[in-house]
Amino acid sequence: MEILQIIIPKRMKHQRIDMALSEMIPDYSRSKITAWIKSGEALINNKTFKPKDKVNGNETVCLKLKKEDNNHWLPEKINLDIVFEDDDIIVINKPFGLVTHPGSGNWSGTLANALLHHDPHLSSLDRAGIVHRLDKNTSGLMVVSKNLKSQKFLVEQLQNHSVEREYSAIVYGHMISGGSINEPIGRDPRDRVKQAILTNGKEALTHYRVIDRFKSHTHVKAILETGRTHQIRVHLSHIEHPLIGDPMYGGRVRFPKKACQELKDELINFQRQALHSKKLTLTHPANGKSMTWKADLPDDMQELLNILKNFDS
Repeated sequence: MEILQIIIPKRMKHQRIDMALSEMIPDYSRSKITAWIKSGEALINNKTFKPKDKVNGNETVCLKLKKEDNNHWLPEKINLDIVFEDDDIIVINKPFGLVTHPGSGNWSGTLANALLHHDPHLSSLDRAGIVHRLDKNTSGLMVVSKNLKSQKFLVEQLQNHSVEREYSAIVYGHMISGGSINEPIGRDPRDRVKQAILTNGKEALTHYRVIDRFKSHTHVKAILETGRTHQIRVHLSHIEHPLIGDPMYGGRVRFPKKACQELKDELINFQRQALHSKKLTLTHPANGKSMTWKADLPDDMQELLNILKNFDS
């Protein structure tokens, strides 16, 4: 356990104490500081206080920093496709079928377990440094933080929508052109596992552009402005262009007229949503430079595209 003693300067008088502390120790998020205050790990004169209490100046705050060890998440030797790594971040090309972190029904064999084996120091970070997630059956690029400073910086970028995330998706239907979908998303009241378009949901904005058109399907680029759970899947299904292979939002398998047996077999046997995180752009937390990574389409999606092209020829 590390103990920090922080003296609040007079210039901060009348500020909320959680805001003052977040300014004094910028490596930690305000939500983290608020949690410490509420749990009694931050004290003034050995007494607890509330996040909204006002500062008088010259208070000495004693803050107990516990090492947050994900000791219930065990390291496991699982191969990782690491696209980039330095002292601050790891960029990973996640395969489909790999769950991001342990949870109900998946307590092992996850990306988090693999990361803890790759770098045991990640056990000191929330969620082993994972700052955003991809669905189990979505493949592609993810960024992971390696220290508190980069974790806070990346979370802030995600919250202010400055991280650029571009996906490739193969959908049902012949799209004429691209567009934008600005529809709020929340948990489906009829099925708690699913998300849905809800008037009282959270803001969600997806831009999509046509990459290639086929007789009854379209290869599209989807760019996220927000990062809601299942956002692309929900939004494209909402405009009646669900993803091929999506068991939750795609409905039954549909065949185009005069589909050959090869295409029918491919559509039936494509057992995951045809969605891949293709491009990731962010500001590096240490050097402030904009960095971009790209990941080629995985073999299963490339094979699907080849069969769709052959059917059209």
